[in-house]
Amino acid sequence: MSKKNKTTTNARQERLEAARKEQQAAERRRNGILYGAAGLAVALIAGAVFWAISNDEGRKIAAADEIEGVETYDYPGGNHVPGTVDYKETPPVGGEHNPAWLNCGVYDKPVPNENAVHSLEHGAVWITYQPDLAKDQVDKLVDMTPKTYGLISPFEGMDSPITISAWGTQLKVDSADDPRLEPFIKKYRQGPQTPEPGAACTGGVDA
Repeated sequence: MSKKNKTTTNARQERLEAARKEQQAAERRRNGILYGAAGLAVALIAGAVFWAISNDEGRKIAAADEIEGVETYDYPGGNHVPGTVDYKETPPVGGEHNPAWLNCGVYDKPVPNENAVHSLEHGAVWITYQPDLAKDQVDKLVDMTPKTYGLISPFEGMDSPITISAWGTQLKVDSADDPRLEPFIKKYRQGPQTPEPGAACTGGVDA
């Protein structure tokens, strides 16, 4: 082969090699774009699935947090008055009240509404029951009454055998075995509706 032909052959091979490398580089770029798009799509799908699951779990938690039958009322805290108060609800769940709070605990006789409402303002839950409620039912209620920020007493004139109250919230039930009582205590004792959370429920007055 002449020197000229050899030079021409080498140049052609170099051009072919350069074209092949360019083609390979283009394929790598194309594959990178495709893989990137696929990865983005997977990430978007995974994010959407995660959001849907999280949102669904949030709805389930919110639904589980709801207690059927709870009535709510809007009362401002801090309104101290002397004497008796004519309350709208029976038992009362908020409103004006005596400057002295009722010491939390178990009472076997009715207690002054005005003092008990002050304890509700401090975050107590108040379990009340009709005076003729069966002893075994009363015993169950006493057992579930919290040792702190918990009140229990008989109450005359209620339209339900048992009523449990916290500030601005109330639930009426027929039996101490009602499964809503414990969740009510857990949710509303020192709950977010409490005007003065953490204020004392001892050092006040006894009925």
